[in-house]
Amino acid sequence: MADPKRPETVEEPGAAFQEQMVQLVRSLGLHRPDETPCGQPISIGEAHALLEIAREPGMTQNGLASRLGLEKSTVSRIAGMLERRGWVRRIRDQLDARFVRLHLTRRGITANVNLAASRRAKFERIFGAIPVDRRGGIVEALSLLVEVTREN
Repeated sequence: MADPKRPETVEEPGAAFQEQMVQLVRSLGLHRPDETPCGQPISIGEAHALLEIAREPGMTQNGLASRLGLEKSTVSRIAGMLERRGWVRRIRDQLDARFVRLHLTRRGITANVNLAASRRAKFERIFGAIPVDRRGGIVEALSLLVEVTREN
């Protein structure tokens, strides 16, 4: 029986690449909408929003949308979910009421610290399983992949 992870023949350029990308998405659990790759019970969008708000406290929702490459309405929903969890405060900008600024609460800071620890542990295990002499190549290949993905 054929291995579903590996196409028996490559009929078109990039088919093996496409299949490996599908397998990467699945192996990281990115197809599970309510759980991070590190197994935390929070959506990937919420986890990334927490990460960015922690990096830049007081960023606007528009800024977060730009940083995450998401629609403003999607970020508004994510911010609302984080606010309902008690992790984020949304505050109107005092100088320009059109802008909403995002701040982590104490609970949000704790959640972000816990997510960061889980993420670090998961990716340290993965990276640690790569032979030492191939790690640089993996990082270089991923950097190139990110670059061309953003351009395309």
